[in-house]
Amino acid sequence: MSTPTVGVLALQGDVREHLTALESVGARALTVRRPAELTAVDGLVIPGGESTTIDKLLRIFELRDLLQTRIKEGLPVYGSCAGMILLADRILDGTADQQTVGGMDVVVRRNAFGRQVDSFETDLDVVGIADAGSGDPVRTAFIRAPWIEEAGRDVEVLARIPAVDTQGRPVAAAGRIVAARQGPLLATAFHPEITGDTRVHGLFVGMVAGG
Repeated sequence: MSTPTVGVLALQGDVREHLTALESVGARALTVRRPAELTAVDGLVIPGGESTTIDKLLRIFELRDLLQTRIKEGLPVYGSCAGMILLADRILDGTADQQTVGGMDVVVRRNAFGRQVDSFETDLDVVGIADAGSGDPVRTAFIRAPWIEEAGRDVEVLARIPAVDTQGRPVAAAGRIVAARQGPLLATAFHPEITGDTRVHGLFVGMVAGG
């Protein structure tokens, strides 16, 4: 594949920021709001936002069933924050009528890190980008973020919350899984598109291109 075409689900969230990040790492990026647009892409980003709202909009725009089909066919998909929730096969603390698209053998806890006021930034070692001891850590932003409570045997854990923060203080959520991959599916609890670090998008574009 020469230049992969990567769509950003444009129903809610940081659509423009994801488009910019994708283009900066060599992808042809476009918005996806219609079934024909979803059919045309080589990969898809599901941005952060409100997972219950995105779930409802996927059904309203007649995208949910098609997205599930394309995932089963092997479409590379990256879910950030709410996107992680939507890619999970199972969720905790969801609303009574909330559904996911599924595809990843994980249990995700919605709003695990607390409310908007509990948002924070931190540096993480991410497998394939900044493994412990090699390369600079990835700057990440957590905004009403989920975490992965359980991961199946075919899920590769890419990042966990460290035991201490950058000031050496203990972290309450230490060890929680915040980035994972299962085959062509990538999920992060954090928002890389708002920190200026495009390496997660680079990792995903490499997956789309067959890396």
